[in-house]
Formats: sequence, structure tokens, C-alpha cells
Amino acid sequence: MTRILITAVVGGVLSGTIGYLLLPVLRALKAGQSIREIGPTWHNSKAGTPMMGGLMFIFAAILCVVGNLPSMGDHSVVYVLVLSLCFGFIGFLDDFTKIKFHRNLGLTSLQKAMLQMAVSALFLYAMYRSGFMNTHLYIPFFNVSFLMHPIVYIFFAMFVMVGTVNSVNLTDGVDGLCGSVTLPVMVFFTAASVAMGKYELAVLPASLAGGLIAYLFYNWHPAKVFMGDTGSLFLGGVVCAMAFALEMPLILILVGFVYVCETMSDILQVGYFKATHGKRLFKMAPIHHHFEMCGWKEEKIVLTFAGVSAVMCLLAWVGISGLIG
Repeated sequence: MTRILITAVVGGVLSGTIGYLLLPVLRALKAGQSIREIGPTWHNSKAGTPMMGGLMFIFAAILCVVGNLPSMGDHSVVYVLVLSLCFGFIGFLDDFTKIKFHRNLGLTSLQKAMLQMAVSALFLYAMYRSGFMNTHLYIPFFNVSFLMHPIVYIFFAMFVMVGTVNSVNLTDGVDGLCGSVTLPVMVFFTAASVAMGKYELAVLPASLAGGLIAYLFYNWHPAKVFMGDTGSLFLGGVVCAMAFALEMPLILILVGFVYVCETMSDILQVGYFKATHGKRLFKMAPIHHHFEMCGWKEEKIVLTFAGVSAVMCLLAWVGISGLIG
């Protein structure tokens, strides 16, 4: 447990240090964010803010995992890290395309979806073949599991993983929001890993818990840097990979409650708009923009959403009480 706490502190120090060194580089490269024309007009002042700031907690996490490898009994966390890095690389390609062509839209939805499905399938197959994951579907609160056919489970898991990653990405729309919402999720996965005796898996979320705290010093409103798709897709990869590595994918409904709300608000908005020939269910979607349009300041949105995330993580802890004894 002491090693995990030290890892969290080191992750924070490394992330903060890397951010201090990275920010001038991003500014020099003119790696600035373009603002979507359909977004809130008051976000136009954020145009030019450096993006790809997620590299600070990504590099910190890599260093923490590598530093802990000699003392690990198994290397299951390496699979989780590699998957997350693959998602982060997809985000990097998206960010790079935006920067290079000076536009808000990077890779197409189809390109991202195909890459994400391929990455998810490879991760799931590798984890299953290595014995780090089975195909039992654990039901929180009821403490029961159902055995699924491996092929059915992998297709189910691919759908969940791609949906989760994109939901986390969608949450990154207000200064400090994605980082603040994901922080309690990382704490939950750290605690769950330790409680289940899977200390190796705890290393990655612990390093990110510290790394996100450091990142928020740069990303709190008004943000000096954005994590970009590089950071949000990486975080989404960690969130879903940890859930599957710990063999509790349905817990994502609880710990990822804010992500789910963000995605559902977007889906409902589009569906309602088409069904009613132009009417809107929300003032703007995803839902954090709706609250902005209602007059909420960004800080209030972030603190409220992060609070909801923390409460749902506590509820999730109750839900897995059968697993942690």
C-alpha cells in the first residue's frame, strides 16, 4: 500500500514537472485549439490555447509503471497501459490533424471508430489468452457472475470499450471537467485493485490520480492548456481497460455515470431534433453546455459534475463489496 501511495505522489510530481517543461514547447509549436463554430460563443476566447497537454500525465504514468516493473508479480498492468497508449495515439493523430490543417475536426468518425475497435479487440484477445481476464460477467450489488461465450463477450466488450472511450472524450468540453470527473474514478480503481490484492493493477490509476491533480493546476479555468483528444482518449482507455482487467465491466455504469449522462444527452438531443423537425431537448448538448447556457459558470459545472462522479464511485464501492470481502 505504501508503494501505491508513493506512486501517486511521484505521478503528481512528474506530471507537474513535465507540464512545466511541455507548455512552452506547445506554445512554440503553435499547438493551439480551434473552437467549433457550433459551440458556445464565449468559448471563442479559448482559441489558441495549447492542446495535447494530456502528454504530461501520460508520460508520468509511463514512467511510474516502468519504475514499478521490477517489483511486480505479474505484468497485467502493462496490457492496460499499452491499450491506453494506443487510444491516446489515436487521439494524438486527431489532435495533430487539427493542428496541421488549422481546423477543429481531425480524423473522421469512421476512422476513429475502426481504429478503436481494432485496438479493443487486440487488447481483449491478449488479456484473455494471457489468463488475465475471464468471460464471467459480474453483476454489482448481487455478487453473482454469468459465464458468457468468449466470442459474445469480446463483441460485448468491444462495444463497451469504444463507447466508454468516446464518452470520456465527450466530457472534455469545459476547463477542468474531464480531469476532475476522472480523478475519483482513478481513486476508485486504485482502491479496488488494492482491496482485491491486485497491487500491480493499482499502479497505473494511482499514478494518474496524482498526475490529474497536477494537470488540473494547468487546466483549471481559465485553462493554460487542454488535454486534447490525446489525453481524453488515453484516460478513456484506462477507465475501460481497468474495468475489464478487474473483471467488473458493468461497474462502468456507476463510476462512469457522468460520462454516460454526457453521451446520452448528445444522443437524445440528436434523436429529438430529428423526430421533432428541428426542436431541441436541451439548450445545447452535451449536457455540460446546457448548464452553461443556463448561466452556470464553468467552475460550478466542474465541481458539481466531479461531486456526482465521486458519489457514484462511492456507490460503486458498495456495489462491489462482495468482491472485496
